[in-house]
Amino acid sequence: MDTATEFGRLLGPLRRAVLRTRRSEGLPDLPEAQIELLRVLAEAGTITPREAAARLKAAPSTVSNLIRTLTTAGLVERTPSPTNLRTAHLTASPKALDMLDRYDRTSTAALRRALAGLRPESREALERSLPALAELLTALEAEAPTGQA
Repeated sequence: MDTATEFGRLLGPLRRAVLRTRRSEGLPDLPEAQIELLRVLAEAGTITPREAAARLKAAPSTVSNLIRTLTTAGLVERTPSPTNLRTAHLTASPKALDMLDRYDRTSTAALRRALAGLRPESREALERSLPALAELLTALEAEAPTGQA
């Protein structure tokens, strides 16, 4: 068994299974890139588009398109910079923060139910793997060139 191949094959179906729990609760079906941007904004509080692009390791034009879509949906608030008219400050709207909280509660509840149904040794193996998965994420992010996230 090749660990990288098997892990890669499981990532998509695992992600989609978690996303289905959101849909079953009637939550909006946002693309993952939009959710990632909202999470960056929620964590940062207020941030410029350039800072958001750097944190996401995404091209500024990609982030600009995400911001435009999320602003239209009422999920991102843009405030012009008082010192530079070409710059805006972004924040996640209260609607976005509530939605992220509902996403997290729904996903966490579904994962807890699924984990409870596993054999104890499988749950323990997953728990022990969490630090390694965090390390893997760090290694993958270090490899990805900016603008390719």
